[in-house]
Amino acid sequence: MQQKNLSLEHVVTRFNAGRRLRIFTIVAAIFTATRAAAAPCESLTSLALPHTTITLAEDLSRGTFTPPDGPPGRAITNLPAFCRVAATLKPTPDSDIRIEVWLPAAQVAGGQASWNGKLQSVGNGAWAGVIPYPALAAAVTSGYATAGTDTGHAGNNARFAAGHPEKLTDYGYRAVHEMTVAAKSIIAAFYGNGPRLSYWNSCSTGGRQGLMEAQRFPRRLRRHHRRGAGVRTHPAIDLGAVDRPGRPQRRRE
Repeated sequence: MQQKNLSLEHVVTRFNAGRRLRIFTIVAAIFTATRAAAAPCESLTSLALPHTTITLAEDLSRGTFTPPDGPPGRAITNLPAFCRVAATLKPTPDSDIRIEVWLPAAQVAGGQASWNGKLQSVGNGAWAGVIPYPALAAAVTSGYATAGTDTGHAGNNARFAAGHPEKLTDYGYRAVHEMTVAAKSIIAAFYGNGPRLSYWNSCSTGGRQGLMEAQRFPRRLRRHHRRGAGVRTHPAIDLGAVDRPGRPQRRRE
C-alpha cells in the first residue's frame, strides 16, 4: 500500500476542519433542542404554574388590538404578530390578580426571530386597576416580551381596599412580584428559554412598583432579572401602609 507523506500544515488543516465540524454539530444540536422545547401559543393554556390559571393564549397577527376594558373604537394599531397570554393569579384566597404577557412571534417571515431576548415589564398609574395595554403595545412593538397587571382589582380608585388587607398588599407590591415570576415561566415555555435581560419601565405608581420589587426581593431580583435594569422615573413613594402593608421588614423569598 502506498502511503502519502502529510506535511504538518496538512495535518493541522485537517484537525482544524474536524474541530470546526464538531463545534458546528454541537451548536446545531443545541439550537435544535431549544427549538424543539418551544411551545405553540395556544398550548400555553395547559401550562401549570403555582396559584395561576391561564385563561387565554391566542396568536394575534392582524396588527390591531382592541383592549377588552376600553371604549369601543379605541383600537391599538400597527402591532407586530404576537402571542397574547392572559392569566389570573391567586396567591391568597382574597387575591384576584389579572396579568397579561405579550410575546413577539417566535418567527416571522423569512424564518427570523422577532423577539430580542429581553423582558420589559410595565407598571401602572395612580391606583392601577387596569392592565396597561398601551405600554404593553409599545414594548412588544420594540421586540420585547412584556408583562403588565391590574394589581388585583378593577377600577382606578381605592374602594377595593376597605376590608381587604390582602388586596391592599397585592396592590402595594405582591401583584407585580407574582406577575414577574409567572411571566418568566411563560416566556421560557413559549420560546424554550427565558429572557437573557429583564427591565422594568414605568413612572409614578409604576416607578414605586419597581422600587418596591428591588427593595423587598433583592436576591430574587438578581436571580430573575440577571443583568437586568430598571427605568423608574418620578416614583410615587412613601405612601405609608400602601408601601408597608403588614410587617415592614423584607419578605421571605
